[in-house]
Amino acid sequence: MPKLPLFLILIPFLPFLCTSFSPENPSSRRVLVLLDDLALKSSHSVYFKSLQSRGFELDFKLADDPKIGLQRYGQYLYDGLILFCPTTDRFGGSIDLAAILDFVDSGHDLIIAADNNASDLIREIATECGVDFDEDPAAMVIDHTSYAVSETEGDHTLIASDDFIKSNVLLGSEKIEAPVLFQGIGHSLSPANSLVLKVLSASPSAYSANPKSKLSNPPSLTGSAISLVSILQARNNARILISGSLVMFSNRFFRSGVQKAGTLTKHEKSSNEQFLTELSKWVFHERGHLKAVNVQHHKDGEADEPSMYRINDDLVYSVEIYEWSGRSWEPYVADDVQVQFYMMSPYVLKNLSTDKKGRYFTAFKVPDVYGVFQFKVEYQRLGYTSLSLSKQIPVRPYRHNEYERFIPAAYPYYGAAFSMMAGFFIFTAVHLYNK
Repeated sequence: MPKLPLFLILIPFLPFLCTSFSPENPSSRRVLVLLDDLALKSSHSVYFKSLQSRGFELDFKLADDPKIGLQRYGQYLYDGLILFCPTTDRFGGSIDLAAILDFVDSGHDLIIAADNNASDLIREIATECGVDFDEDPAAMVIDHTSYAVSETEGDHTLIASDDFIKSNVLLGSEKIEAPVLFQGIGHSLSPANSLVLKVLSASPSAYSANPKSKLSNPPSLTGSAISLVSILQARNNARILISGSLVMFSNRFFRSGVQKAGTLTKHEKSSNEQFLTELSKWVFHERGHLKAVNVQHHKDGEADEPSMYRINDDLVYSVEIYEWSGRSWEPYVADDVQVQFYMMSPYVLKNLSTDKKGRYFTAFKVPDVYGVFQFKVEYQRLGYTSLSLSKQIPVRPYRHNEYERFIPAAYPYYGAAFSMMAGFFIFTAVHLYNK
């Protein structure tokens, strides 16, 4: 049977390829959701519907489905992956630990929700992402002072946490008023990974232990060192969310009222929905995604980019930076964008001014050093994708016919030379004609 050409094989997948993650449309629109039980589709439907209402295409599969896969014919079928399968010991199909890590290394996004029954596989994936869950498989986060009294009186594993990271780009500009309900396993951040951040922390009185047994040894995780929800943005700008609780995504926790122990304020609704919705916007690049375009440099007073500069030239550098709002590119406004004029080390470091319409610019004088320089913009800010721009340009010295005919700074040397010649002439005349 003759083989079909590759373009004919890919025709059925063209609609997917055309809507995939791209620099001009950076939101992760096609998301694979792996579940332990298909009943999670209904018990966590509010969270899933919030994603679908924003245009995400969710493909629900059982984690052990033998037909699942992340890529086909060398192309990734999905832009994001949600693992709501904490008890899964082994994925079906072609998905395994290496496939998930390759998925993230290729710039795709990942959400992991665990609980106190988390399998070794889920723990290993989290460890590779810079997070270490409590080694005790029966451990849960316990807090005797910051527990929630809205559901089951005396259940100190039901945490009401309001220790959020202070970042509008991560959690949105609207203030989170009510605490977040959490019930699950705590984790710590790997000190070897500087990219992972705590988004929701436990209170100083919390600790991680088995709630059904008495403490015989000091708990391994205590206080604010316990992270309940963490995020990571990799160097390739892939984003990861890791939660120690699957039930915090559920409809029950989304709709439940909450009252924190020791307070009189009772909130009719927890902040789980607001917190996780805003965080998912960040994870799937609906917020905090930057792009830089129209990098330009030229001599002051000119418009064309030269092939090289001369020492002491006056130049102008500009770049346009935009932020993805979820639907369109909006001008990014900040006052901490810098450019370096770099050769082995920065000879010039300048803050860029902005017209608040996306354009950043500055002007400076080329240093009195010739060689091969680079314009470099290395922009890293909490919650935003990093920008790394570089443009190489040589700098030459003056040509022999470009120097000033007479240099004012050398007038004393000119005077010394001519005065020496005049003195020598007078001395010679006196010596020859004096009897």
